[in-house]
Formats: sequence, structure tokens, C-alpha cells
Amino acid sequence: MRKPIIAGNWKMNKTAKQAEELINQLKPLVSKSKPEVVICVPYTDLWVAKQAIAGSKIKLGAENVAWADSGAFTGEISAEMLKEIGVEYVIIGHSERRQYFGETDKTVNMRLLQALKNDLKPIVCVGETLEEREKNRTKKVLKKQILEGLNGVTDFTNLVIAYEPVWAIGTGKTATAEDANKTIGYIRSLIRKTFGADVAKALRIQYGGSMKPSNAKELMAMRNIDGGLIGGAALKAEDFASIVNYK
Repeated sequence: MRKPIIAGNWKMNKTAKQAEELINQLKPLVSKSKPEVVICVPYTDLWVAKQAIAGSKIKLGAENVAWADSGAFTGEISAEMLKEIGVEYVIIGHSERRQYFGETDKTVNMRLLQALKNDLKPIVCVGETLEEREKNRTKKVLKKQILEGLNGVTDFTNLVIAYEPVWAIGTGKTATAEDANKTIGYIRSLIRKTFGADVAKALRIQYGGSMKPSNAKELMAMRNIDGGLIGGAALKAEDFASIVNYK
């Protein structure tokens, strides 16, 4: 049985003080949660977030990780730096990184392998744009992202995939629960064909397209959906807790 995982992606929001306030509001609301709860916060919030979640069920994640151990990579943050703080999870390949900062399937793969080498748990994002969807290229796009992004991975124990249709991120639009389940089912079948039935059966796959309190229960009832990667709703304690406690 796959344990559900609900992860909040704060993106470029919340100062350290605001982060501490939000976490303190969130902790009692998810203290009896059944899903695994993760908050992925900006780099400047990581230290205070680690202190604030102490003694709670909440786990800490970062929003990116460098593909190198160290060196002349201005603006990048290494896995060792994240580990020192106490980061457990890391988002890799979010569509905003792909769209605005030149992330490719190749660099996603490099970051992923680096994360796994350093015992970080990666949340690897995949998904199609509206144009790709309208041209019926969803499966082709996902296949390329998964086969190239996961190339060389041999241990999937700590890996999470987030299917985030780009057209549904921050737009208020969302795929129907049935559509999301069908697409994630395709991802799982691709994993099965490529990496084996055991990997496909155990791998957790989140839905990351505008999951919110009003649709979380319906989405989480789907057979192939194991959680959510939450954007805007993760910035309000009550909204995020409502998703975590979707039952």
C-alpha cells in the first residue's frame, strides 16, 4: 500500500518570519494526519523552518538542488548544504524552472542523480503545456520527460513523481479527477514497462495541478493518485490542512 504524500511548494513566497508563523499555524492542524506531510520552502526559510517543524509530523523540503557537489555555480545550492540543514525532500524539474530558468530533461536527470547520491528524496515534476495537450502530445511529452529524466536511476525507493499539467498550475483550472487518474495511470504503465512491475506498484505519483480543498477528496479517491504537490493552497494553513486531511 502506497502511503499518500501531500507536499506544499511555497515557490518564492514567505520571509523567514512569515514562514515560522505559517508553520506554527499548520502544526496543530496536521498533527493527526494520515498522509506524509512535506513543506518545500525557499532557501532563506530552510533554517527557521527546520526549527519550527521540530517535534511535528511535517517534513522539510527544498525547491531545487544543484547537480554538482560544489564549485563555480553562482546561485546554486548543493545537496551537502541542504543535508546540513536537515532537508529531506527536494523538488526537481518544476515547470516554472523549465519555463523561466532553462531546465531541461538532461539537467533534471543530473539534479536527480545528485539528489539520490546524497540520500535526498526527490519529487520529480513532469507535465504537458496547454499547446501540447491540445495537439494530443501529452503521452509523447511525458514519455520523453520520464525516460530522459529518470535515466540511470536504479533505486526508486525514495523517488516521488509529480504529474503537473502546466496548463493547470496557478490558473485555477484542473483536470477532472478521471483525467488526472488516467494520465497518471499512463505514467505508471510507462514506469512498469521501463523499470519493472515492482517499481510501478510501489512508486508514489502525485497530482500537481491546482489541487485545493474543494477537489482534494475527489482527486485522492482515484486509484493511481498518491498525493498532491500543492502551490497556492499551501500558503494558507487552513487550506493546506484541509487538503492533507481530505477524508
